[in-house]
Amino acid sequence: MELAKLIRLIFFFSFATLIPTLLADIAEFDEVWKERADEAKKNALEAYQPDPESVTFDFNFEVNKETDSFSNSTTRRNLMHIRKYKGPCRATNPIDRCWRCKKKWANNRKRLAKCVLGFGRKTTGGLRGRYYLVTDSSDDDVMEPKPGTLRHAVIQKQPLWIIFARSMIIKLSKELIITSDKTIDGRGANVQIAYGAGLTIQFVKNVIIHNLKIHHIVQREGGMIRDSVDHIGLRTFSDGDGISIFGSSNVWIDHVSMSKCQDGLIDAIVGSTAITISNSHFTHHNDVILLGASDAYEDDKIMQVTIAFNHFGQGLIQRMPRCRWGFFHVVNNDYTHWRMYAIGGSKHPTIISQGNRFIAPDEAHLKEVTHRDYAPESEWKQWTWRSEGDVLMNGAVFVQSGAPLKKKPYSRLDMIKAKPGTFVTRLTRFSGTLKCKVGKRC
Repeated sequence: MELAKLIRLIFFFSFATLIPTLLADIAEFDEVWKERADEAKKNALEAYQPDPESVTFDFNFEVNKETDSFSNSTTRRNLMHIRKYKGPCRATNPIDRCWRCKKKWANNRKRLAKCVLGFGRKTTGGLRGRYYLVTDSSDDDVMEPKPGTLRHAVIQKQPLWIIFARSMIIKLSKELIITSDKTIDGRGANVQIAYGAGLTIQFVKNVIIHNLKIHHIVQREGGMIRDSVDHIGLRTFSDGDGISIFGSSNVWIDHVSMSKCQDGLIDAIVGSTAITISNSHFTHHNDVILLGASDAYEDDKIMQVTIAFNHFGQGLIQRMPRCRWGFFHVVNNDYTHWRMYAIGGSKHPTIISQGNRFIAPDEAHLKEVTHRDYAPESEWKQWTWRSEGDVLMNGAVFVQSGAPLKKKPYSRLDMIKAKPGTFVTRLTRFSGTLKCKVGKRC
């Protein structure tokens, strides 16, 4: 039996048996949620790539094309991390180059949906739907949300491309439960999700989160919440994640700025897969990104996540990311701060680190980039954790393990390697939210 078919069979069996104990804030697992869970696992298996390395090679090819024009005459210049930039619009990585620096970007917002790379590359969000304009920042009624609010937009059945009439701070009274085929596009305004609950992507598919500031997210009590136009469900308290991805597939998070959430900044768990997290800026937090929440949940072996062009900045402690079970491509990110470790995991995840820059803290005991949990060296040395083209500065050490990447008969284009870490400052220079203005280059 083919590996992919075998994984599908295992996934269907164990997902069904574990669902009653892993409900993630669902107090009443009724027929509607059961149907959503069944549909979600089918979508996840369809999104799963039985040959994940082909996706990483495709990604690397696109990066290589984009950076061929970059001058590498001075390594020192490429290693300088210039955060303030006041020159003309520049798109310095292939995702941004696809849509940015076009004066009339606002006339064709949906072009963004064609720009994602990596495991989330098939995510289109609300591409096939109409625009929905959020005009009201309030969140007073979670059972009957007012038209014009973000909560009213995300529960609609049809695909929607959600945009904002003006800058606003949205304080969510309870978690925001997002349905399938939605894009939340904050370009053209300063949109902040702050001082309340966070975003929940649960048992759905095809969601884009773009250009939002998400910070100071806190736990909120549960209760009855409308999670679609025709269903209200009982929820337990939300735990304070900025973005929670649960049993979902084809999710793209791009150009977000995140900090100071009560739990994690981004969690992806329970068989979530086909995810890309890109161009984002993370600061002032302990547990940054968790990919796989339980050593006991084997179905997370289908989890496949690309983490690219992000800046892991000031005040971060650990989990950038912390991984379990699946396959994780960590490529061309800038790691300038950590207080425990940068990349960690347990339960034999495959972690491919390519072209990142790691600047270790000054303390001698904090030099190691990697951290492995709950396994002796005799076990974890079999896990595939590989570093290729990474720049290790200030004594940083990446402890590799397992076999090197397999050399497969891909096309010559697929086999092109990722750009080395000396290009990271260019690739990540515009990470985080962008100050886009309609009528001007973004």
